[in-house]
Amino acid sequence: MAPTISRLALAAFALTASIVSTEPTLAAAACGSGNFDAWLSDFKTEAAAKGISQQAISAGLAGVTLDQAVLNRDRSQKVFSQSFEEFSGRMVPPRLQRGSNMMKQYGSVLSRIEQTYGVQGEVLVAIWGLETDFGVNTGKFPTIRSLATLAYDCRRAEQFRGELMDALRIVQRGDLAPNEMRGAWAGEIGQTQFMPSSWIKYAVDFDGNGKRDLLHNAPDVLASTANYLAGYGWQRGKDWEPGSPNFAVLQQWNKSEVYAKTVAYFATQLARAP
Repeated sequence: MAPTISRLALAAFALTASIVSTEPTLAAAACGSGNFDAWLSDFKTEAAAKGISQQAISAGLAGVTLDQAVLNRDRSQKVFSQSFEEFSGRMVPPRLQRGSNMMKQYGSVLSRIEQTYGVQGEVLVAIWGLETDFGVNTGKFPTIRSLATLAYDCRRAEQFRGELMDALRIVQRGDLAPNEMRGAWAGEIGQTQFMPSSWIKYAVDFDGNGKRDLLHNAPDVLASTANYLAGYGWQRGKDWEPGSPNFAVLQQWNKSEVYAKTVAYFATQLARAP
């Protein structure tokens, strides 16, 4: 099955599964200064000043280099122009049967998640399928290297510097080792493609094994996604069709109306499945 399309391409780089850090920078290195190593050294100092441990800084940033492939992708993004009919027709039918199977396989987990967060399982499974084919295509770019590259680049330096800080916080609290952190080229990670800031804010250990694991653990993935939607005001027991308050929450997940409508359509099809 073909990989899912990046949300960044859908919404003109709307990083909508993230809460951008609002912490002030402390003598932040100049972006695009021509010397990535010097910039990275200054960033390490800034990270330490913000409470990141030396162990996490050393482990996370050891050997990190500029990734020209990430810059090339960032600069070559095209405006998403598919209609809802085109996009949903391409994305939903190949995933509908497996989505129905996932509803059955994780039925008890989804019921507990809905009781806890108020978000229906059909919506969570639809997002899961559209983002990564239910965890099959999570991405192969080293997350910390991608974020460091985009933080060094001047286009959205402040935004990605905050994401890079949060990636180091993920390492510091033991959720993932740096070498496990691989995902999309712009830093999304996990089976529903959280930015690190969203991971820090919304990731939960739903199965109680002591670790928030959005790469390998489906209960954590689904519950964290529900926690994200609940955090943006998802209304328990209400529908998700366009024009509803819950549809507006889907647009906080992804600002592309086409994408949000496709999530809603997919979820409705799952709800109607036998």
